[in-house]
This record gives sequence, structure tokens and C-alpha cells, in this order.
Amino acid sequence: MTATSQQTGTVVLGENQYGKAEVRVMKVDRDQPRHRITELSVTSQLRGDFAAAHTEGDQGRVVPTDTQKNTVFALAKDGITSPEDFAIRLSEHFTSSFDWVAGGRWEVKEYAWAHIPSSLTTNVADGEHDHAFVKGGTETRTAVVQRDGDEVFVVAGLEDLRVLKSTGSEFHGFPRDRFTTLQETTDRILATSVTARWRYTSADLDFNAVYADVRRVLLETFADVHSLALQQTLFQMGKAALEAHPEIAEIRFSMPNLHHFLVDFTPFGMENPGEVFYVADRPYGKIEAEVRREGAAGEPRAWDTVAGFC
Repeated sequence: MTATSQQTGTVVLGENQYGKAEVRVMKVDRDQPRHRITELSVTSQLRGDFAAAHTEGDQGRVVPTDTQKNTVFALAKDGITSPEDFAIRLSEHFTSSFDWVAGGRWEVKEYAWAHIPSSLTTNVADGEHDHAFVKGGTETRTAVVQRDGDEVFVVAGLEDLRVLKSTGSEFHGFPRDRFTTLQETTDRILATSVTARWRYTSADLDFNAVYADVRRVLLETFADVHSLALQQTLFQMGKAALEAHPEIAEIRFSMPNLHHFLVDFTPFGMENPGEVFYVADRPYGKIEAEVRREGAAGEPRAWDTVAGFC
């Protein structure tokens, strides 16, 4: 670069945030004989007037990340009703406790645990042990709360929801060139790992009830749609979620196509009528899209720092 083409001007600090990442906390509710456990990973990031810390090394307004970690633990002691509510409580705490904290980003992931089924009678109710647990399904529940002054934006979701259909899926009619080897099919395994995030239009919701129903709708739609492509299934899942829940503005998906290839038994003189498959973990197709209400206004601040589609 020549001297005449170099940019000139004062160097200034741009947007910034900081905090404590992936604080792992487990809350055990013991007020009843049947215990309840909630395991979270919490990331707290503050936004506000922190310029002096960057430009001068002045820590006078830097709330230590260790303090943010301890706050997660302290607020967990009061109870965790949902990842969304917990993140909102954290946002309220930091913006009300420190005048220069104007907002921030709080991301919460909840890991599923289930009571262990038991045929015994000691410490067992309704066929499940009261205080022994087994790790739940593959998926993780997620929530991202961002705060800008008094405005709160809530994006909920899930990741790694593994689903599979052994039939009811086709893939054909695609363009071919000299590099195309994939064969068309009218009966294949359709498998994916769903990552989805959706934006709420309100922070005054029963987040647990809405999350459970969105999960139900996504699973039922995946199972019900006779799929001509994973893209079609994705769109129908999003459409069903939006139709069932007017409090959701839009929903975004990232869904890999987890390939299952029919094993060729002809060298062995055997037939394979759709029974034995080779499971390929990579490479894989990756389908990503947003499903939204036509004409609805977006809210970029809710999705700020949420990577990619999900």
C-alpha cells in the first residue's frame, strides 16, 4: 500500500462487550421428596461505558468477570424457573446495580436430566426414582437475552435435536452434470440434528410452556410431512411453529442432512431391500433458513452476536 492510499484519522474504540463465559451451575430443588435438578451453562457479557478500560487500562468501571460468575451462582440459589427468566433476571441485576452498564448479552443453555425409571418401591413415585437421574435426550435448550437500556430481546431455541425417519422421504428431480453420482430415490432415510432459534415478541410469557409446545410442534411436523427435500421439511416445521404461536416473530434453522447410504450387497450375491445402511458422519449437507411472517418488522438487535442462522 502506498503512502497516498493509506487511511488516515483518529483510531477509536468500536463496539465491545465482556464477561464470564460458560459458567456451569446446577440447582437442586429439595423442598419436596421428589427432587428437581436444573443444569445450566451461563455466559454473561456486559455492554456500556468501558472505554477507559481499553484505552487507558483504567479498571474503575470493570465489573470483574469473577463477580459475574458469583452472581450467576447467587441468583441460582433463589431458583431457576426457565433459562429465559434466569437470563432476564441477570440482565436486570447488572443494569440496575451499575449505572454505566447500559445493557448486555446473557446466553443460557439447559441440559436435560430425567428421573431414572424404577420398578422398586423405595424412594420411587409413579415408576420413577425421586432423587436419581439419567442424562436426558441429545438436545440442549438455549436462550439468549439481550438488553439495550429498558428494552429486552429474547431468543429461545434448541440444538442437537436428533431426529430420523426410516421412510416417507424422497429426493429426485435435481440437475445433473458430469460430476453428479448421486442416484435419485423415492424412499430414503431422512435424518438431521435440528438447531432452531426463535424470537419472542414479548418477555412476559410462560417460557417453559411455550418451549415445550414448540418442541412438540417441530417433532410432530418432522414426522408427519412426506418430505421431498430437507428444505421442504424445514419450512413446514417453521410454518407450523409460527401458526401455533403468534408470540413468535420468526424462527431460524440450521439442519445438517445426516446421510445414510444403502450398503451394496451385490458383490456378495445378496439383496438389501432398504435394511442395512452405512452411516456417514461427514461430509454432510447443511440446510439453513429463516421462516418469518410476511411483512413483519425485524429486530436486528435481538439477533446481534447470534452467529449465522443459529
